Amino acid sequence: MTPHALASFLMYVVPIAIVLGVVVTVHELGHFLTARACGTKVDRFSIGFGRALATWRDRAGVEWRIGWVPLGGYVKFAGDDNAASVPDREDLESLRQEVVARDGAAALRGYFHFKPLWQRALIVVAGPAANFLLAILIFAGLLYAFGQPITPARAAFIEPGSPAAKAGFQVGDEVLRAGDKRVETFEDLKMVVLLSADTPVDFVVRRDGRILKITATPVRAEIRDQLGHVQRLGKLGLAANPAPGEVRLRRFTPIEAVAAGARESWERVATTVTYLGRLVTGRETSAQLSGPLGMAQLSGDLAKKTAEVSPNLAAFALTFSVAMLELIANISVGIGFLNLLPIPVLDGGHLVFSLAPRAHRSVSALVMVTLLPLGYYFWAGWLIWPILIGVTGLRHPIVPRWPGVDGKRRTLAIVALIMLILTFTPAPVADLSLPAFIHQIRGH
Repeated sequence: MTPHALASFLMYVVPIAIVLGVVVTVHELGHFLTARACGTKVDRFSIGFGRALATWRDRAGVEWRIGWVPLGGYVKFAGDDNAASVPDREDLESLRQEVVARDGAAALRGYFHFKPLWQRALIVVAGPAANFLLAILIFAGLLYAFGQPITPARAAFIEPGSPAAKAGFQVGDEVLRAGDKRVETFEDLKMVVLLSADTPVDFVVRRDGRILKITATPVRAEIRDQLGHVQRLGKLGLAANPAPGEVRLRRFTPIEAVAAGARESWERVATTVTYLGRLVTGRETSAQLSGPLGMAQLSGDLAKKTAEVSPNLAAFALTFSVAMLELIANISVGIGFLNLLPIPVLDGGHLVFSLAPRAHRSVSALVMVTLLPLGYYFWAGWLIWPILIGVTGLRHPIVPRWPGVDGKRRTLAIVALIMLILTFTPAPVADLSLPAFIHQIRGH
């Protein structure tokens, strides 16, 4: 491996492997620890899928496994032999008779499918809940340690000809509300505007002590972030240039930090819901979707940017660690939200099945098994669509942009695509059949 290839590997592959490893491990530990607390027997705990890199068994008989593709994980409960993990009444009765004949009636208490409804639901929800808890604790820790810079949402500059200028904004206007969202900082205003391209927004502003209402429509424009990534999002044409004394650093007590961490996590969920709603209604494109490729590029670019601006190794270690923690928190919120969607193979789909009355289990199982391929295609799409964007440069299915794709992004995409192809290859190249893959990525 050449020095350049080694540097790229360390910059782009190692960070995202660590990030996904932490997020997935916490998610699966949520299922695992809750199941054990409820007295549920666990056969296997796996992080990643595909051929096992390492396996070992603990004193309780649980097999611990690390797969070579760190894009998911699962907890396999005793009797959980169905790839869909949705046994109908006949399957449950067969399992019941087998367990009673082998171990006695008391052993049924250790099987997930014979647990009370509230315990099954609790075990299923525990994975996403663990992701949200991780995000809250990380945000709380960062806010407690470093505080939060507060920049007033006050216009210091109005771009001529911009939507803000046309709507009547003036220098000195302080934005109090944007749409249905209360605005406390300029970042609050910015987030609303970014996801409101070509959509009229009602703003409440304070001007010379008077409260005014202004309606403006952000225009879609190319927005470049601090890492140099360009996306077409909403732009209003307001800029903040606060005086030195106007920017203050808010400090938090431990309790206040936890509350603020919960608000930060909720804001991520609300932003995701807003974006998905606009995506479904055709007001946003899929270019902002970020699968494993986007995460790898983001974490690698963070590492590269941090190295460029850090004066020494100690500064790099601190700054990069903070950036990675924030990235872990953001991805953890996303994974938690994604798994709550009522889609087969995800926790939300299994939660819907768990809530189905026992009398309707046969119908529910048939529906789940029938819809399982759709859930599989949803998950595979989350993996493959961003890779397709990375390989081809597509920003819309019919608008190719091959010439604009840099070599780094295309290389990452091709590597990720090869990993997916190898993952779906039958054994012995990859020890992963389709039913096993569906079983392993289902979330618990």
